[in-house]
Amino acid sequence: MRIHRRVQVVIDWDGTVTERDSLMLTLRHFVSPAVLDPLEAELDAGLAAGTITHREVMEREFATLTVPLEDVIAFLVDRVRVRPGFAEFVEHFDPLILSSSFYETIEPILAREGVTARVRANHVDAHPDGWRIRWVSDSGCTTCGEPCKRAALPAGAVIYVGDGYSDRCAALAADRIFARATLARYLDEQGVRYEPFTDFRALATTLALTSA
Repeated sequence: MRIHRRVQVVIDWDGTVTERDSLMLTLRHFVSPAVLDPLEAELDAGLAAGTITHREVMEREFATLTVPLEDVIAFLVDRVRVRPGFAEFVEHFDPLILSSSFYETIEPILAREGVTARVRANHVDAHPDGWRIRWVSDSGCTTCGEPCKRAALPAGAVIYVGDGYSDRCAALAADRIFARATLARYLDEQGVRYEPFTDFRALATTLALTSA
């Protein structure tokens, strides 16, 4: 029985499908540390204090990126690795990839892996004076008060798989959560139940067993 007939599986991209965050890989490779390091320190402090949103963090970070999109795509296709079992998981469970990242950088990785998947992500205009984000997957949220992924969740029961800050509000709306890294730590702090996520082989086994 295919899980998606009964419940939608929604998976984050960066740090969840991918072993490393492709957005941070890009910034650290193409932006000078002299520019990026103090900016990240400022933005991290503002995010922790609640004086800046995750959307504003991304907009300011990617405004420092001035290289052509094709250069970034070539770099990511060469460097980004996906977690074990990803292609098989997509084939059997038809998940929705819901990401605050960019469609233009996700699709080439999927093509490299020979994977056709449903993707809801943002878009980017790679201007030579700084990249500009066209927001699609993140919209205003009355629950968390920030633009987030919650409104982009499909209707009905949802299994959510994620790892980071952008997954918080959407994960809290899910019926079942698989988490790792900073999302897991946040859920621990909130006293919210979740199951650990390691890779897609283990996740597929867990979902198959619990749906039997």
